Amino acid sequence: MTGWDTEEWLDSLVRVADSTRAVYARDMAAAVEWLERVGAAGPRQVTRLNLRRYLANLDTRGYARRTIARKASVLRRYFDWARRTARVEADPSAGLHAPKGASRLPRVLKADEIDTLIDGPAKVGDPDEPRQIRDRAVVEILYGSGLRVAELCTLTVGAVEPDSAALTVWGKGDKPRRVPLSAPAVQALGDWLSSARPAYATADSPPGAVFLNQRGRALTPRDVRRILDRRSQSPTHPHALRHTFATHLLDGGADLRAVQELLGHADLTTTQIYTRVSRERLRDIHRSTHPRA
Repeated sequence: MTGWDTEEWLDSLVRVADSTRAVYARDMAAAVEWLERVGAAGPRQVTRLNLRRYLANLDTRGYARRTIARKASVLRRYFDWARRTARVEADPSAGLHAPKGASRLPRVLKADEIDTLIDGPAKVGDPDEPRQIRDRAVVEILYGSGLRVAELCTLTVGAVEPDSAALTVWGKGDKPRRVPLSAPAVQALGDWLSSARPAYATADSPPGAVFLNQRGRALTPRDVRRILDRRSQSPTHPHALRHTFATHLLDGGADLRAVQELLGHADLTTTQIYTRVSRERLRDIHRSTHPRA
């Protein structure tokens, strides 16, 4: 994609997971192909009207609203970089709106599901002790600190503060935030780093990566999904642990803005969906337990 410098843009996304970078690359390649067909040879020729028509074209072709919203986000990220690197004078994606995905209540895991994920299925004996230690640490951090799976996979040893029971993670938009670690997570993470991680580390392992897979490479989101598949009673997406973390905080009386800060949400409205989840859970509890419900 000569003239667009998309490879340079992708290389600049140093704190983005490889899987996310691959999605960005595909989305941007599709956008460039369409924009070139309508006469834009590079980013300087792109107008806001071009971008609006591109998103409208996606809608006409039947793309899901959530997918269009993601593609719009990729365009905004690319053109913000192009503006900052003087590849365009003005950002044509500024203020670009895309339809938002359908609002669905996230699934909140039940207590027995959480227990099984943490302890592992009792009927399965895993002779690979380092893997068991790692997997427990992964679950403890996802549920105990509410991390996105990409944040967990890019976690570095230098970001771990065991004495302060805290982590520094890099969220969306390359924004750092400090999150607390639960006591079980501190213990599980300490066990992994001190006694189990060395069993997986190789000469080619990234030296700063906290979590490694069995090939000695940094853990990927797909690896995390496999971990949950091995330990869960039913199919469980890693993000369900983040949903459960937030909902349990609100159920326990946490302030909404505190939950927003812990989750790393830029907009409070994103966090507010969990207040609805919490209300729905309380209503279900009332219906199922109160004799007059």
